[in-house]
Amino acid sequence: MSAKDPAAEPQTSAGCLYLVGTPIGNLEDITLRALRILKEADQIACEDTRHTQKLLTHYDIHKPLVSYHEHNELTRAPALVVAMEQGAKIALVSDAGMPLVSDPGHRLVMLCLRHHIPVVPIPGPSALLASLSASGMPTEEFLFVGFLPSRGGERRRALERLRIEERTIILYEAPHRVAECVAEALEILGERPACLAREVTKLHEEFVRGKLSEIATALEERPARGEITLILGPSDASEGQAQGNSAQSLAARVEELMHQAKLDRKEALKLAAKERGLTRRAAYHQIVGGRSNEVHSGEES
Repeated sequence: MSAKDPAAEPQTSAGCLYLVGTPIGNLEDITLRALRILKEADQIACEDTRHTQKLLTHYDIHKPLVSYHEHNELTRAPALVVAMEQGAKIALVSDAGMPLVSDPGHRLVMLCLRHHIPVVPIPGPSALLASLSASGMPTEEFLFVGFLPSRGGERRRALERLRIEERTIILYEAPHRVAECVAEALEILGERPACLAREVTKLHEEFVRGKLSEIATALEERPARGEITLILGPSDASEGQAQGNSAQSLAARVEELMHQAKLDRKEALKLAAKERGLTRRAAYHQIVGGRSNEVHSGEES
């Protein structure tokens, strides 16, 4: 097969959107295909033109840049679609990794699809996959949740929804919030194996592995810096927790979730039912059967 497979690119004179993966740190982590697409594109849309320019300068690529980020995508996306309808080949890049993964671009992709403009992924580096592969956590199944909410109450509610998750959990977090996030995860999710991946592929790459409590202690002693990915393995105490949940009355668990996670009664009932492998309707009837005064009939629907 030749270096450039003609069947790999759209054979059309019309425009096209390329989603180009770029390095998450080390500039050598870019594919030959990505470099070719960046050289052939009519325009490169990027989060930060100054950041992307460093990559292009390193590889002696000279192309027009246009900013595309969360604050201007509402107006910029239609303009880019018009350009592609007129035949422009546009490459979309993020500051690091694959576009659209915890980065802007979804609006542009949806507009392209609506206008029948080809959308072609150019695979590249991904912080979540690179971190997961070296974390030591189970990789057969995993859940990527991106960034948790920045506000404390919303973040705690998000963690509560992960309480019974049995797959490996991957999330991104800002360095100034990661210590608080880890402490809350320990409180809400309980002890479990974890890995904090920092500055992956960069000069100061670091993997801190151990129990969630050990990582919490490490962050107290030395605050984290740089880009951070947190990987949480399945809980070692999942069996014991399940037994504890069975011993606790369903109605009491609903009240506990309402108080601790600030959930309304319907959401708390839904989560408590899921913990026990019940449907919400079955859980409702179980509560009504045992303590009919605690849940009103109007909450069944």
